[in-house]
Amino acid sequence: MHSAYWLCLAALLALTGMVWLALAMTAHWDQVMSRPAAQAAPLRRLLRTAGALSLALSALACLAADRPSMAILVWFMLLAAGALAVAFTLAWQPALLRLFCPLATTRR
Repeated sequence: MHSAYWLCLAALLALTGMVWLALAMTAHWDQVMSRPAAQAAPLRRLLRTAGALSLALSALACLAADRPSMAILVWFMLLAAGALAVAFTLAWQPALLRLFCPLATTRR
């Protein structure tokens, strides 16, 4: 697979991982889903695990794209970009993050 494909996959995995880790937090869950986080405790634990796994897979995709010294640098930059994108989305349109968690229902 071409390195550009690996890097695009790494970026998507980094963004998805950051979204899932954000949704695993109580404050962000309440903000995005408009219902108490206590009702979705098992799903939030699953999101935390899936987020960590997604970030690890992002690192592996970076390693597949380039040599290790450059891959780690790119991975950290992707983590920063993903975190910034999630922060801006939480500030402006938090409901957009619902797209990353189709298992959650928004009704109370």
